[in-house]
Amino acid sequence: MSAVDFYAHVAVAGEVLGAGLDAGPGAWEAALGATCLDVPGDGLLRRDYGLVEINFSPDRPGRHGQMRRGQMSCFGFGVKIQRLLYDQSPRTVPPPLLRTYGEFTPRVPFEQLRTAVLDLGRTIELDERGTSNDMYCYRVSASAARIHVVADPDPYGPGDPDPDGHQRGDVWSIDVW
Repeated sequence: MSAVDFYAHVAVAGEVLGAGLDAGPGAWEAALGATCLDVPGDGLLRRDYGLVEINFSPDRPGRHGQMRRGQMSCFGFGVKIQRLLYDQSPRTVPPPLLRTYGEFTPRVPFEQLRTAVLDLGRTIELDERGTSNDMYCYRVSASAARIHVVADPDPYGPGDPDPDGHQRGDVWSIDVW
């Protein structure tokens, strides 16, 4: 398996090593390990694993209307591929992902990810609402995932591409909400 397989799986299945939307912090820790940065605020929790960033909120009422005190669940997460270009530290990719998928490169061409998603039987469509002058946004069929792709790597500069930076067509991130 490869990093592109991981990204395609996230885009199609909406989960990381078995943890996804509605999973609590414990399930995410079981999947990715205990080495992370927790950033609490306003009753929410953002957990940063480097490549993967998860947002938690207090659980919604259960099936019978009662709240489960103190429990939190994931209401969205992102795979922040852009971080790999600028942070080459060994902690950027959680060890369980390295063991399962191998090496993660700093740049991922969207066409590679598109092919992998299509091979999994899904389609990808441009999401006009999420697209801007510098970033394309794509929706994956039957998924809560959005794939963000660099449209203009230097939207405010002279337009000369940085050979060491992001290029047009690189995947920036995958967000699941």
